Order: sequence, then C-alpha cells, then structure tokens
Amino acid sequence: MAKAPAKKPPTKTEIFASISEATGVAKKDVSAVFDTLSDEIAKALSKKGAQAFTIPGLCKIVVQHKPAQPAKKNVPNPFKPGEMMDVAAKPAKNIVKVRALKKLKDMA
Repeated sequence: MAKAPAKKPPTKTEIFASISEATGVAKKDVSAVFDTLSDEIAKALSKKGAQAFTIPGLCKIVVQHKPAQPAKKNVPNPFKPGEMMDVAAKPAKNIVKVRALKKLKDMA
C-alpha cells in the first residue's frame, strides 16, 4: 500500500494571501506588517534591547548567552570505551530560543 503524500506547509505568499482575504487588507500591507514585526523582534533581541520578545498568545523569543568552554584533554570517548579523546574549545555565543505559549500549545 502506498502512503498518502504528506501535506506541505504553506508558503510565504500563501500565508500573506490567506491573511489578506481573512482581514480584507491588501497583501502589500500584510507584507509591511510582517516586515515591521521582524524589525521589532530584531530591535528587542539586539544587545541594546531587552533580549526577549513576546508575540502575545503564541511564543516568547529569548536570547541566552552561553559562556566559552575551555578545551579538555583525555576525556573518555563515549563511542569507544577505554579510548581517550581531546575536546576542542568552544567560543562564547548567543543562542536564540523560541518557547511556545499555552495558546499555541493548545492549537496543536
């Protein structure tokens, strides 16, 4: 038996068209709203911003700072018992995490 093909997620154009039809706003204006939203998120997540942004009812976007990790010598290799390995140093980095809020969790 052949499996039914999986549904593909909507494209950017399809999303803008759907929102435009549902709200009666021109596609150009919907696109402008999304551009402005992405600019606001970028401002909030920047070093001078609050390092967090919440889209009410959907998700919370947070920047977490991970400190640098020093190099480690002679660490046990988890894949080959009894063998030792060296672990390279890792630089400090900022990680963006997106957490779903209750309303979004209930949608799934």
